[in-house]
Amino acid sequence: MINLDRRQFIRSVLQSALVAGSLPLVDLLSAPAMATTSPLVSRHKGQDIGQLVEDTLTALGGMGNFVTAGDTVVVKPNIGWDRAPELGANTHPEVVKAVIEHCLEAGAAQVRVFDNTCNDPRRCYVNSGIQAAVESFGSSRVRIEHMDRRAYQEVAIKEGRELRRWQFYRPAIESDRFINIPVAKDHSLTTLTLGMKNIMGVIGGNRGRLHRRIGDAVTDINLVVPSDLTIVDATRILLRNGPQGGHERDVEWRHTLIASSDIVAADSVTATLFGFQPEDIPTVVAGAKRGLGVMDLSRMRMV
Repeated sequence: MINLDRRQFIRSVLQSALVAGSLPLVDLLSAPAMATTSPLVSRHKGQDIGQLVEDTLTALGGMGNFVTAGDTVVVKPNIGWDRAPELGANTHPEVVKAVIEHCLEAGAAQVRVFDNTCNDPRRCYVNSGIQAAVESFGSSRVRIEHMDRRAYQEVAIKEGRELRRWQFYRPAIESDRFINIPVAKDHSLTTLTLGMKNIMGVIGGNRGRLHRRIGDAVTDINLVVPSDLTIVDATRILLRNGPQGGHERDVEWRHTLIASSDIVAADSVTATLFGFQPEDIPTVVAGAKRGLGVMDLSRMRMV
């Protein structure tokens, strides 16, 4: 898959720079292209979350198309808020658990789960239900971890539009595979927060600065940390007062998952659940313009 080639390229650049003792420099123009002309998008609906995850992945050829034996896999949900699952602010814990199960069945040697939260991380991890879901495996192959400040690495982005350098969490960049599991919800600044914006959870620094030109800033981040697979959790969507919500009246259950190796395509299709078109979402527009993926719904192969 194209994204896997790009991930390997970026890993090799960073590892070479670290060995040489220099600041890693990612030249986005030198990296392999990411967008395909007709991305495959899986959209499924069902109330049994385990079966829903299986059906969504099967339509893409199964998790074995993205994870191979011996891989270190990062599963990146949204755990940003001190909110219970029914409030729709974080990824549903049962979705996270089912995705991890499929990673292990595909042969992952290690699955790591983390997020740079907005509220207190310990409360976010517990009250989201995600910590319990991860720990339920009781396996050394699976762990949820609090992000270590010492593990951030400043990266120079040669062709960044908004960001010329930024701090990235090294375990996210150095993983063999990166599975992005955002929750679909309203956002006061970007209209919606979906897969592309979920990558803000693997960077450090003053993230508020990114809000000045959010489309280009989020695209810069995604070009450094490509998602091998994006699975958007729309089992319930937060329609108002995002991104943290707080009232069940703002949440609507849709029992839906949307997945693709093309993050722009996944976000574009998810936007339609809210009554928007892809061109209404600034992160989607910026990502498509810069080759991160396809936003034209007519070009996608829907399954």
